[in-house]
Amino acid sequence: MKKLAILGGEPLFKGELPKDVQEMMKWPIITEEDENAALDVIRNNNFSRTDITEKFEKEFAEWLGVKHAVAYCNGTMSLAAAMFAIGLSKGDEIICPTKTYWASILPASSFGAVPVFCDINEMLSMDPDDIERVISKKTKAIVVVHYAGYPCDMDRIMAIAKKHGIKVIEDVSHAQGGLYKGKRLGTFGDIAAMSLMSTKSFAAGELGVVVTNNTRLYERALAYGHYDRNNDKYIKESEELFPYYHIALGAVKGRANQLCCAMARVQLKYYDERCAQIRKAMNYFWDLLEDLDAIKAIRVDESTGSNMAGFYAAMGIYYPEKLGGLSVKTFARAVKAELGSIGYHISTGGNLCLHLHNYFKTFDFNGCGVPSRIENADRDVRLLDDGIKNGQNINCFGVPWIKKYNKEWIEKIAMCFRRVIENYELLLPLDNADEKQGGRWHGFTNQE
Repeated sequence: MKKLAILGGEPLFKGELPKDVQEMMKWPIITEEDENAALDVIRNNNFSRTDITEKFEKEFAEWLGVKHAVAYCNGTMSLAAAMFAIGLSKGDEIICPTKTYWASILPASSFGAVPVFCDINEMLSMDPDDIERVISKKTKAIVVVHYAGYPCDMDRIMAIAKKHGIKVIEDVSHAQGGLYKGKRLGTFGDIAAMSLMSTKSFAAGELGVVVTNNTRLYERALAYGHYDRNNDKYIKESEELFPYYHIALGAVKGRANQLCCAMARVQLKYYDERCAQIRKAMNYFWDLLEDLDAIKAIRVDESTGSNMAGFYAAMGIYYPEKLGGLSVKTFARAVKAELGSIGYHISTGGNLCLHLHNYFKTFDFNGCGVPSRIENADRDVRLLDDGIKNGQNINCFGVPWIKKYNKEWIEKIAMCFRRVIENYELLLPLDNADEKQGGRWHGFTNQE
């Protein structure tokens, strides 16, 4: 039996990776076409105009199947613009799953709104069973996060929103182009926003996009941070905005850098094809481990018409009770060691559950003497956090994000996970030693 790497054995990869493995792991894919598009912007000093941006917006909207798209400088700004678009204001409550990146909800604080958190299910996805628990007469909207590329249960969520007359914002930052029952994510709610930063499956440097079929929401999203497009050429139907032309109504400058828009136009041409390759690779990886009951893939049954887009932030669920109580941290450490040079993909925990962060407990942004989260609230929504049961208790871990199908190497990577699981008893002493020493291993870095 080959000795586990964490116990002194050899890792799968040591030092520089073989060329074909480098190709499997490389992202984004940048070609001469991307470079020429970027050079055209640079040579023409065309960073801050909007001609390329508007071409990208049109193409992106057509690809997604919506009427309108607005490009923003990043995903966080696009989420803020979506909140402004729906009229989020002082005292409104807005619901978000607790496990997500902070930008999914934190911009709400800028509007004097009240962030409310609901629980997640085993797939790290917004739990429809917990949404109504936290709804009140002050609830304005739900932010639906397709976390780690897994499509939320949009049928149930939209039914709940319709029942209570509340808006739905989709955060598609992890799942651009993904499907739920044959329909693109980002086209279910009233409006959607997403990040296209350099590490996302749709990577275009640093960029964000707002999309909607509602012209009024589009015009409000545009007016929020685009002072140079808040005029009668673009804002034609929203009469309440007419007196406020020529200024960014959100007091922010969110214009996209056209260097990123130029790259995004090229990336869009090949995105679906490249995502299909990623899904082929990642699904094969998980198929190889399907028989192991200690781990479970975060993925969907594609026969339903749903898919995982580009498998961004590829993750699995871990069941310590199946391996003698071996902690997810020690499990991840062992797999990380086994993989060697690609072990940096291995992480634990995913994003910190936001309801546990002190910002949402005590931070007083406005210096009013009370936590900003409840400054304008009719109730102490922090008490609702006690009803969150799954968020901090689900053991999850990151896996290598494989971009190209290479049967031989995928099988070798999967074998590293299998080897650790099959020899878990050898790791229990390490687990116990870590506990005695109070050791902690943090393999996860929160992604934007």
